[in-house]
Amino acid sequence: MSEQDVFYLQNQFTSIDYSGKVPVEHLDYGFIDHCKDVKYLEKILKALRSGEEGVYPNLISFCEKRLELLDPKNRLLRTEKPVTTAASLSKEEWGEIVDDLKIWKEESRKTEDSLKHKPLLDALIKENIPPIRGLNHAVPVKKNVQPRKESLSRQSLPRDYREWDKFDVEKECEQIDSNNATRDLSANTGLSKLKTHFDVSLLSEQEQIILATREKDKGNEAFRAKDFEEAIAYYSRSISILPTVLAHNNRAQAEIKLKHWNSAMKDCQKVLQMEPGNMKALFRCAVVFTNTGRFEPAVEHLRAVLKQEPQNPAALQLLSETEKKMQAEERIEKKCKGKKMLIQEVDEDDEFEAGVTACPVEQGGEVSPAAPAQNPDMGNAQKRPHSKGDGSPHSDPHHHHHTPWRGKASSGDKYKVNHEAKEKAANGTGKRGSNASAQAEQSGKCPAEGPAKDTVNLDAPCGALPLPLSRLKNEGNLLFKNGQFADALEKYSQAIQGYTDSGVDSPEDLCILYSNRAACFLKDGNSQDCIQDCTKALELQPFTLKPLLRRAMAYESLERYPKAYVDYKTVLQIDMGVQAAHDSVNRITRLLIDQDGPDWRDKLPEIPLVPLSAQQHRRPEQPSEEELQARAQKTQRDAERRSEVQFSSLKQDGNEYVTKGQYKEAVGKYTDCLKLKPEECAVYTNRALCYLKLEKFAEAKQDCDAALKLEPTNKKAFYRRAMANKGLKDYLACSSDLQEVLHQDPNVQEAEKELEEVTVLLRQSLANANANTNANASPAKPRKSVPITEVEGEEVIPSASNGKGENMRINQNPSNAYEFGQALSAARTSGDTQACAELLASTPPQTLPQYLSNLLDGQTIIFLMNAMDSHLLQRDPGLVYGHLCHLHTADRFKVALMLVEKDDRRTMTQLFDHLSATESSQFTKNDVQNLANKYI
Repeated sequence: MSEQDVFYLQNQFTSIDYSGKVPVEHLDYGFIDHCKDVKYLEKILKALRSGEEGVYPNLISFCEKRLELLDPKNRLLRTEKPVTTAASLSKEEWGEIVDDLKIWKEESRKTEDSLKHKPLLDALIKENIPPIRGLNHAVPVKKNVQPRKESLSRQSLPRDYREWDKFDVEKECEQIDSNNATRDLSANTGLSKLKTHFDVSLLSEQEQIILATREKDKGNEAFRAKDFEEAIAYYSRSISILPTVLAHNNRAQAEIKLKHWNSAMKDCQKVLQMEPGNMKALFRCAVVFTNTGRFEPAVEHLRAVLKQEPQNPAALQLLSETEKKMQAEERIEKKCKGKKMLIQEVDEDDEFEAGVTACPVEQGGEVSPAAPAQNPDMGNAQKRPHSKGDGSPHSDPHHHHHTPWRGKASSGDKYKVNHEAKEKAANGTGKRGSNASAQAEQSGKCPAEGPAKDTVNLDAPCGALPLPLSRLKNEGNLLFKNGQFADALEKYSQAIQGYTDSGVDSPEDLCILYSNRAACFLKDGNSQDCIQDCTKALELQPFTLKPLLRRAMAYESLERYPKAYVDYKTVLQIDMGVQAAHDSVNRITRLLIDQDGPDWRDKLPEIPLVPLSAQQHRRPEQPSEEELQARAQKTQRDAERRSEVQFSSLKQDGNEYVTKGQYKEAVGKYTDCLKLKPEECAVYTNRALCYLKLEKFAEAKQDCDAALKLEPTNKKAFYRRAMANKGLKDYLACSSDLQEVLHQDPNVQEAEKELEEVTVLLRQSLANANANTNANASPAKPRKSVPITEVEGEEVIPSASNGKGENMRINQNPSNAYEFGQALSAARTSGDTQACAELLASTPPQTLPQYLSNLLDGQTIIFLMNAMDSHLLQRDPGLVYGHLCHLHTADRFKVALMLVEKDDRRTMTQLFDHLSATESSQFTKNDVQNLANKYI
């Protein structure tokens, strides 16, 4: 092509007019070959095919190839396939088709013949089946009806970017959580009267269950259609076949809708007979009582409901209304007191015009007053059982406010809804308040699953996450609620990183964190990262609704329609009530048909099959005892795991406070640890260390004693108790504990240094005690010289020489510690156990520890026990028991007992054996055994 031709074509391209007719000079090979405008090529191809400028097959073919090169899926290149007829097939192929049709016809005839013999159950059903809704109304046939022109179907376009900015993903998720999908079904006004009783005498038990369930489901359908009379009829049919709690409860709700108070009360009472404490029956009894003016029993029933579920919004609201009516009635009674009143009968059904809260019918279950959210929140499908130990939160689809009970008021006020919540509900401002708070409360749920309250407890526990991670998650929830998606995303990212570093094993909690972060990405328009986080969440918890729905929306925003279609279909397998998924599937189907033609389904990725256990719209079967036991064990394991995680976190925080020198804060953390695990010895010793640093020596000693009860050989406990005793100036006990530490480990240098220091302090204290004793002794009483003479009835024993050749007689009635010590020393010197026994007989047991004072050692203990065993036990066993009860409380008893030799301990054992064999009203064998444990 010459330069002139190229210049000519360039001028032609610059002068293209899309609105007018294609010029003849453009119907040229050169022009078409250099034209890159698909839209104009389509116009040229249409002009060539029209034949207005002549028929040029080769030029048409060339133009089609050029257009296919630029746009392979252009509409103008599609060719219609003719309908297959007998003429287009070979004789053999057509014969095979005819044979298959004959076989199908024969099989259909046989099936029809077999269906003529129907079983008894089908005959029974057919006998009682009512006519189809609306069939008794004849449709008049109009003549000369002009055919209506069908409007051209508009092509469905993908979402505009401005529409995506207005689209609220969380609102769609809330609609899933609240189960608030309602259907407007026209009532059947021409329905004939149903037969409400069945003769089931010939049916088996299994057939009765199936038939009763079918009738109840029909009643549920009629209830949803707001045809309450028909619903009552079907529920009555179900009850006549097999009375169940569900059928009675549902019939009661339908009767409440029709204001048949007496019938509703009978059904509720029947339910309470079958299942005492049934929450729905109690609530509906309260509704009947309220509407019949019996407020006191209504309040009692509502409080019984709130005892099971303290945060039930419907019960809270009804209780508030009932209490207001009670107060108004009391005010009226006070005003009318003393006045004459006209008593007049009023028809019960006309007296109260206030209706009862509309309640949806559960899928395959009962009519619920405060319908619990059947769908678990997105990212938290494995719920925890809403545990329900914290009160399973419910959401009422007609009351979008939810206020928790904060019980520090009177009994009449503690279940009231606060004023702010009522204003929000009245003004319609509680957009995220009800569902999010109702479903996020169990487990510390989240942003996206988090409670939308005015005040948020940032330290509330979240599943099995440690406290720092729970706080990050709660902060993210609060930021998400306030619309600060970038900040919330950062908090969730920190929580995910902390989860990885902490080594926690809780896939449910990690799944929630990824799902929540994906919500932040989707809000910020970052669809790619949203898809990655949703995929990670689904790997942890497959078939979870919220990650699936968010990933589908992200795919759709990126125009990846096949993958979005697969995710939406998976969502619908899990829950058929997700209206957003239905709408999106219909929209994407039209787009895929336009894009890929009739075979668009063949080009889709494989749609995963959702297991029955994850399908929420199916009615769950009653679990077996083994399953219930397994669930209980799993719940217990989860509780233990959460307790272990919390304990480790608290202990780690306490250790960190100790390293920082914040001992008071560390004591608080260790105290919380002991509430979770009161038998953890290391926590006691750690808290004892903190008490020592805070100079709370008595508390430190108590913790060391508790630790030694758990581990009698704990070296740290002995050492820290020694330091506590040192702080309490009990140097003798401190020395004993330090010696025990060195006995276990002689290489503890700190114990050696402390023992040397305490030994010096002990000697100083003993010297001071002796000086005080000598000072307190009477100086005016000189030692007397007593001649040794025989005295009738009393034995005189020569005492030790006083250095002047004088002897002293044993004093049997000492009045102070000095005289008791002199007498005891004289008896020990002569080895006279009988004199020692007489000395003990004249000494009150409670004064024995004071008299012994610093004279107590191992030999003295054995000498006293010998005297009691040989002389005093037979005469007065109660006195022996009393002396033994007080002897071990003496100051130096523990140290002296450690110095008793093994052979001498037999004397102690022998004394307790003899005392145990003695019968006395003052003690028992068990008392003697407990006392012996302190000596032996």
